[in-house]
Amino acid sequence: MASLFSGRVLIRNNSDQDQLDTEAELSRRLDNRLVLLFFGAGSCPQCQAFAPILRDFFIRLTDEFYVLRAAQLALVYVSQDTTEEQQDLFLKDMPEKWLFLPFEDDLRRDLGRQFSVERLPAVVVLKPSGDVLTRDAADEIRRLGPACFANWQEAAEVLDRSFLQPEDLDDPAPRSLTEPLRRRKYRLDGAGRGAHGRAAGGDPGPEGGAGELF
Repeated sequence: MASLFSGRVLIRNNSDQDQLDTEAELSRRLDNRLVLLFFGAGSCPQCQAFAPILRDFFIRLTDEFYVLRAAQLALVYVSQDTTEEQQDLFLKDMPEKWLFLPFEDDLRRDLGRQFSVERLPAVVVLKPSGDVLTRDAADEIRRLGPACFANWQEAAEVLDRSFLQPEDLDDPAPRSLTEPLRRRKYRLDGAGRGAHGRAAGGDPGPEGGAGELF
């Protein structure tokens, strides 16, 4: 997964804005995790309405106040803001564990085209392999909240090694009776959309229509 940002810098959304600028640092933060690419902009009213939902979703899965152990989850904010000030203001109240690209990095725009993002907000969910699990999970997050993660984890076959005996690592048993169904659901969803299909989650939700992007 770190290969998506190879040769780039990611910044932590903490007070020091720590930079992840080596392959080892990127790997430690991104590998063997589900990675959410959050495409948004401070000037987009729908993004402003969705951001607190996504913030709560992320915190409830990664903050030890809510869970015994943080989920294998990372989030990268891919800003579509028109100014760096807008980007900074949008991130001000977001979790410190969020990562983001420097404003001057053109990859912010390139990723939108690479993943066929057509409207904001959008949340692309990537498997640890870098393959797309779902092209837009924004509506799913609104409807299901943190329960989404268990569905994605099974569908992506994220291996939670800390709970497996050594002899089980190479051939883990199914984690639940519903695992094959979840895996099939996301395979069919991905195949149905195609590489250039419209982003999923076309239902704008209760906040109104989503903002157009490109």
